[in-house]
Amino acid sequence: MLNGAWQWRAADENTLHEGNVPGSIMGDMLKLGLMDDPFWRTNEYTAKELSRKDYIYTKTFAATDKMMAAKEAVLVFEGIDTIAEISLNGEMLLRCNDMHRTNYVDVTNRLKRENVISVYFFSPLEFIEKADRVGDIRYASTGCQRGNGALRKAHYMFGWDWGPQLPDLGLWRSVYLRFCSTARIDDIRIRQHHNDGGVRLELETNIVKLSNAKTSVEYTIEAPDKTVLKATADENGCAVINVENPQLWYPNGYGAQPLYKVIANLISDGVTEDSTERVIGLRTITVCTDADEWGNQFAFVVNGQKIFAMGANYVPEDNLLGRLSEKRSERLVADCAKANFNCIRVWGGGYYPDDYFYDICDKYGIIIWQDLMFACNVYDLNDEFEENILAETADNVKRLRHHACLGLWCGNNEMEWGWATWARLDGHRPKYKADYIKIFEMLLPRQVKKYDDQTFYWLSSPSSGGSFDEPNDFNRGDNHYWEVWHSNKPFTEYRDFHFRFCSEFGFQSFPHKKTLDSFSMPQDRNIFSEVMESHQKNGLANTKIFSYISGYYKYPKDMDNIAYISQILQLGTNVLPGNIPVETEAIFEIEA
Repeated sequence: MLNGAWQWRAADENTLHEGNVPGSIMGDMLKLGLMDDPFWRTNEYTAKELSRKDYIYTKTFAATDKMMAAKEAVLVFEGIDTIAEISLNGEMLLRCNDMHRTNYVDVTNRLKRENVISVYFFSPLEFIEKADRVGDIRYASTGCQRGNGALRKAHYMFGWDWGPQLPDLGLWRSVYLRFCSTARIDDIRIRQHHNDGGVRLELETNIVKLSNAKTSVEYTIEAPDKTVLKATADENGCAVINVENPQLWYPNGYGAQPLYKVIANLISDGVTEDSTERVIGLRTITVCTDADEWGNQFAFVVNGQKIFAMGANYVPEDNLLGRLSEKRSERLVADCAKANFNCIRVWGGGYYPDDYFYDICDKYGIIIWQDLMFACNVYDLNDEFEENILAETADNVKRLRHHACLGLWCGNNEMEWGWATWARLDGHRPKYKADYIKIFEMLLPRQVKKYDDQTFYWLSSPSSGGSFDEPNDFNRGDNHYWEVWHSNKPFTEYRDFHFRFCSEFGFQSFPHKKTLDSFSMPQDRNIFSEVMESHQKNGLANTKIFSYISGYYKYPKDMDNIAYISQILQLGTNVLPGNIPVETEAIFEIEA
């Protein structure tokens, strides 16, 4: 493992600084006092300019005789954010430009006793500004910088209507050296087939053989009660194990969440050469879209039972990814479960969360609606873009497909709806609308199915089934309903609709006093001050909040009361009696 202490410097400077991997340049700068808190007052704009520079991260490591003699030696970068060149001992070996991919650098026969890895990061800000200057795509989501769709980097880092423009960069996931001389496990795939009283598990392990040694795969299934089932794979790495009297996994509120361990051991000439483990839940999950008297249903079906989905959209927990942790995510998901959530939609403008996030959702019974990482953009389909999006999709589908919580793959956030009805997309070349169909109704559905043929796929959100066929139709598919808020309609409007599945709606509030104190001074606490308006990324939103307040309450006496009343209004969108949506999007995170 090559995590931990690295050194870094700005490319135009010679001073070396200590950094940490996984992490980011802004995270390292903040720890070292080289930048001010980007969330304090209006520091965001100074912090953003730090992304205009290039940076270099380096690490020295020693190689053992075994590493140097290995038939295969590969540097694995689980997350590089985003445009980078990777060199070993002065030799440039890989250029990458996709934050969502895992990158592999072949260093076989290149290792020395002492080695220096160098990762040169190019400015993401300069990249997208150039893309905007030379290109003809003029659309960007509210609060988001133009040109961001040209780079496979989490879009929210360039701003959104709920967050700042802080396009960080760095080695945001683990780095390690993988070496082998005999054989290794490349991948494991688990398919479930449920029948009366049992589950047939089809297990398939892909093996990379680097020698003539005799290899085999032995599987072990460990049940929640510690009983064990075993099987030996055939020559193709495949085996079938029947689980009788299975303990089924259910979402929160519908049953328990028992989990099984699947262990694959690679035996080479009688020695365990490699091993991998997956934790699964025995369950069936699909989505019912059957026709009925109103249109078409849209409901998760778990173990044959339709589920009333209750939950929220999940946007990234922080702009500085090095500050994320399993403990932090578990607190968030546990709170969701206590609030009776059984579903979370991982929104497509962020990134694919860490493995532990899905482990936690398995544990707490939270179904995951998983967007692919595309949101509110116009994309130019070219050869490089196609290569990236197919590779990132394969990487993440293979990584996540075994999870009990995984309920649905979705192609993108709001883009079919945008092409169908948004005036802001008018005037773009017809090529880009054709590219949408090629990407989201041909390339990506086929890629997902190739690596996961057991999870329901939905083309976009919202959608009625694709091809721009009234994607936000209230009688089919899922809906995003923003007339309350964006169009200033009263809360009673919710009673006029009978959504099949409302995957987005919401109402913005001001944050709690504790949060206000964390980014502003007392003199800033007027909602029309420079600081408060800087932290408000949604145009006339402050005016909207006051407009709604005026319809229900007297004028609040100070900022603390304004914040409190706005939160009461926000709460009202979730408890209004009648047939209302069951999904909402959190605009502000308020910590206790």
